[in-house]
Amino acid sequence: MLMGVELILNAANLSFIGFSHHYSMLDGQLQAFFVITIAAAESAIGLSILVNLYRHFGGINTSEMKNLKG
Repeated sequence: MLMGVELILNAANLSFIGFSHHYSMLDGQLQAFFVITIAAAESAIGLSILVNLYRHFGGINTSEMKNLKG
């Protein structure tokens, strides 16, 4: 699940940097930098969720996430 989001963000970064280089502006590179920082934070949160799933259920089966209410 997280890998799909990362691929989408990387594709957006390539577009930002490509257009930035083509038009000789730094705006796209700055946006790509912010997207990279947001993706890193998202990966850290996703990893912490998976660690908690492993601790609570003894595995990382994501279908058991519906039991984490409360």
